[in-house]
Amino acid sequence: MHKEAFTNYLRFEKRLSPHTVLAYSNDLEQFFIYLKEAYSLDDIKEVNHAIIRSWIVSLMSAKGRARNGEENKISPRSVNRKISTLKSFYKYLLREKVLEINPMHKIQSPKNPKRLPVFVEESKMNALIEDVKFTDDFEGRRNLLIIELLYSTGMRRIELVNLKEADINFHNSTVKVLGKRNKERLIPLTSEMKGLIKEYIEYRNKYIQVKNNFLFLTEKGNQIYPGAVYRIVKGSLEKVTTLAKKSPHVLRHTFATHLLNNGANLNAIKELLGHANLAATQIYTHNTIEKLKSVYSKTHPKA
Repeated sequence: MHKEAFTNYLRFEKRLSPHTVLAYSNDLEQFFIYLKEAYSLDDIKEVNHAIIRSWIVSLMSAKGRARNGEENKISPRSVNRKISTLKSFYKYLLREKVLEINPMHKIQSPKNPKRLPVFVEESKMNALIEDVKFTDDFEGRRNLLIIELLYSTGMRRIELVNLKEADINFHNSTVKVLGKRNKERLIPLTSEMKGLIKEYIEYRNKYIQVKNNFLFLTEKGNQIYPGAVYRIVKGSLEKVTTLAKKSPHVLRHTFATHLLNNGANLNAIKELLGHANLAATQIYTHNTIEKLKSVYSKTHPKA
């Protein structure tokens, strides 16, 4: 039902990341399975807004099943992502003149509960970088650099994984990052960070058989993979914080929150993070407001 053509459109024309294309593809596959099982439909032209709404209701009322076999409720955020997938899919079908009427016009998205970004306190980040002992071999040096670079630049995990040695400009003290929709941005590097990167590269080239031009490698010389970065960050954060979430994205939130708390301009943070609009960056102001409330309640005589 035009799924392959749509995913090719996302991949080659919209130039979305492989991860995003896979998410869209999985959402559509789930939708098509529902059409087949619930309505015995194979033709997308026969699908109307009522059928789409019934799928959304089924997602919100039923529980999905996790890989371990246990039931887990599908969140409004996940449902909204699937609705977003359908909106993009139907816009594509209209563009290709497969359809003349868009049934998604009558579909409303459920409200997402507001969630504050999770971040690590400054004192605990300092403890992680200064007090936690990383081994003095290739793995330890690499892992420490991964932690420091994520925290110092706010880059995404996949952006770090795809960093190449040539992306580091030691003369201009910047790192070039390829973000979402292949949008490039430059992030400043401190003198200390440049020194750490140089030391890592020298040690890596001496003890590891380098097979490509990526900055971060496995001990076998291959490009490091996202799952390994996740485990490195999670294992490191477990040593200094009891936060439930300990992912690389937490370090991105930590980077932005610490900048804002120390007086950085919101627009500057937006550019450093590679956000498309300021609204995405404004979520960090909520953490700052909560911090101000906490200080006020503890210090003001009338609080």
